[in-house]
Amino acid sequence: MDDLLERLREGLPTDAVVTDPDITGSYAHDMASFCTAGSPAVVVLPRTVEQVQHVMRTATALRVPVVPQGARTGLSGAANASDGCIVLSLVKMDRILEISPVDRVAVVEPGVVNAALSRAVHEHGLYYPPDPSSWEMCTIGGNIGTASGGLCCVKYGVTAEYVLGLEVVLADGRLMSTGRRTAKGVAGYDLTRLFVGSEGSLGIVVKAVLALRPAPPPQLALAAEFGSAAAACDAVVAIMERGHTPSLLELMDRTTIQAVNRMANMGLPETTEALLLAAFDTPHAAADLAAVGALCTAAGATDVVPAEDVAESELLLQARRLSLTALETIKSATMIDDVCVPRSRLAAMLDGTSAIAAKYGLTIGVCAHAGDGNTHPVVCFDAADEDESRRARESFDEIMALGLALGGTITGEHGVGVLKKEWLARELGPVGVEMQRAVKHAFDPLGLLNPGKLF
Repeated sequence: MDDLLERLREGLPTDAVVTDPDITGSYAHDMASFCTAGSPAVVVLPRTVEQVQHVMRTATALRVPVVPQGARTGLSGAANASDGCIVLSLVKMDRILEISPVDRVAVVEPGVVNAALSRAVHEHGLYYPPDPSSWEMCTIGGNIGTASGGLCCVKYGVTAEYVLGLEVVLADGRLMSTGRRTAKGVAGYDLTRLFVGSEGSLGIVVKAVLALRPAPPPQLALAAEFGSAAAACDAVVAIMERGHTPSLLELMDRTTIQAVNRMANMGLPETTEALLLAAFDTPHAAADLAAVGALCTAAGATDVVPAEDVAESELLLQARRLSLTALETIKSATMIDDVCVPRSRLAAMLDGTSAIAAKYGLTIGVCAHAGDGNTHPVVCFDAADEDESRRARESFDEIMALGLALGGTITGEHGVGVLKKEWLARELGPVGVEMQRAVKHAFDPLGLLNPGKLF
């Protein structure tokens, strides 16, 4: 330990090396439940690429594991510390280095907060679409690590589609560049995409070139109430089948609506079984909303209420962003699932989740990026109740099994981390896992980067 600290301090400022156990303990885990976390030996907070390289050279020389971290808003345990590790927090590397309206790119460090980037590029008439619900806190490095999505994905896609190039510090401290900043480029293997979603297991992202779009018009939204989740899903199918491209298509079940109202007094309709939110950012948004509203009515909506203006639309979006936080207030603990299924199987996923909740006698609220088929069932339980905790874990696993049975995936945007390791193996199969481990070994032969995650 003394040797480790001495070597780290040779290349880092004094305040960048933290050993106070009260502080290092706060860096031990992210926001996921049921995920083991160890006690880090030290937390380092570098501000430069060279300092990150020094940390990795030191870790390699002393064979000390390193756990990279952003804002620790993740929901899979991917940022959880292991015993005796170096926690490498990148939140101090928070500069927006360049915004180019001509090339439509931003060059940023990993600690830049998603919302800060969005606001900065908006001043140039540009738009960075990926917007996780935690966008006011989460960092671009963390978004890249988990390949995160957000509310806009139905139209604009996920983080992976906006990462053009990276600078990455490898396990041995070498600096590697991947990708490009040009509009096109196919030189060699696509190592940039390989790092997106790798959860810090292949290298440390220290710079990213991100694609931007021209800023669209402000969104206009509507809320449609349904007597069942199945009817709301019928509306989703009709909207997509008719070729509409909403900028947002989100679903909240009754449990979620009530939780948001209790927490934030939003005035959402609590008697409905499912609330579908749709939005358009097109020049003819009002006409698009009217067409979608008609499809909702045809699918069985009991009420369709278009927002009167942009401010009211933003209020509806804020209610959706609060969903996961609000569900966490129902019981002392939650397990937040992240199962994505084909849109055509969305109703079966929601009905199956409801049946699982009844089977285990639990409250499971569901909010979803309905336009993507990406559901977030939230299992609410009393962590002090051993039996209820067991039922929560079993229900969580059944939900993932249901998603796979419906042709889906165990994670649409939250990642694997610790929480879903065994389920990754089930989804990929033995050959898939073998090849993934081979890739890991090529980049990190000593197994120092984020050990115990993914596999």
